[in-house]
Amino acid sequence: MHMSRRTLAFCAASFAAFFYAGNYSIAKDVMPHYVEPLGFIVLRVLGAGLLFWIISFWGPKEKIEKRDYIRIVGAAIFGVGINMLSFFEGLNLTTPISASVIMTTVPICVLILSTFLLREKLNALKIIGILIGLSGALTIILYGSGNNRTATNPTLGNILVFINALSYAIYIIIIKKITQKYHPFTFIKWMYSLGFLFVLPFGYQQLINIQTDMIPVSGYLKIGYVLVFATFGTYILNIFAIRELKPTTVAVFIYVQPLLASILAIGLGKDTLDIVKITAAILIFSGVYLVTRKQKKLH
Repeated sequence: MHMSRRTLAFCAASFAAFFYAGNYSIAKDVMPHYVEPLGFIVLRVLGAGLLFWIISFWGPKEKIEKRDYIRIVGAAIFGVGINMLSFFEGLNLTTPISASVIMTTVPICVLILSTFLLREKLNALKIIGILIGLSGALTIILYGSGNNRTATNPTLGNILVFINALSYAIYIIIIKKITQKYHPFTFIKWMYSLGFLFVLPFGYQQLINIQTDMIPVSGYLKIGYVLVFATFGTYILNIFAIRELKPTTVAVFIYVQPLLASILAIGLGKDTLDIVKITAAILIFSGVYLVTRKQKKLH
């Protein structure tokens, strides 16, 4: 049976969403028992960066223009540095479900930033969508503490995860032109190399504190999962999906993640559902729906 490229792209996007959904509970298992959050980031960026360098040898040989390096530095700071540091530190303090729900505010953040940075027009429906979505994010940040034993400081954790979503939105805007100009393997290896230099000072101490002999085989497998599947794998799969499908179609898979993350987190006993998380999810999803809805042209 021959699968069309479109079907393969849907499969790629589905696997990327599944790998990333698993990241919430699996990364939470590693931190802070075996590796502290910031040390884990250094490991993640280094490991995935090396894999991107290896795979880049199969990509085209392109030279990056000098002026584009400024964009790549920006992408490294927001897409690797701030994004990952705030996400792992936040996930360490909050619950997997709360973190995955807050992450769905990315399209709303992109729209707000596009309005200011790219002078994109806002209509009434989109403004309502932004307000509803942000009220959902605020609900979970302020009240989504629950009685979960794995969340040591849920409010701060949720704020950090929201900073991560905002940072990722800035990264999407920065990277847009570069993705159209170069093959992904060309810039991604540089982005991760620069990102590594950015995160190293933050996580160096925690990295050298890792007691490698104290980590069981299951711990190493979980660290491997985050590096290979949740970082390197999701990136490659998403790039393939974006090439075949519209970015808006791929973005829809972001909203599958909380559902998958919740099923996995509850199944693994890492989190519980409560009315605050459900209410916040409904508000954010409604807001995102209004923000991403296509406007009908009036004749």
